[in-house]
Amino acid sequence: MSAVIWLPEALDDLARLYDFLEEKSAAAARRMAAALAEKARYLEKFPEAGRPMGNELAARELFVPFGDGAYVLRYKIHKKQAVIIRVWHCRELR
Repeated sequence: MSAVIWLPEALDDLARLYDFLEEKSAAAARRMAAALAEKARYLEKFPEAGRPMGNELAARELFVPFGDGAYVLRYKIHKKQAVIIRVWHCRELR
């Protein structure tokens, strides 16, 4: 079992999403952060849990249900370790 690596861009995404949600509800922002952290811990044990995207980066996506939507953890596997590349809400335009 290896710890998940968060790239700086993913941590920036997480901070942005937290700040956005915290303006509306600090409690919801804490729940969102906890849900994403829980899924990241899941990837420590099961790095191939997300669906393959079939792109040149060999990236994968793992959806984290939250309220009426979901957050998306985009990651790749490097030496059997999940490396989280980006994070966003499914309603964001990407």
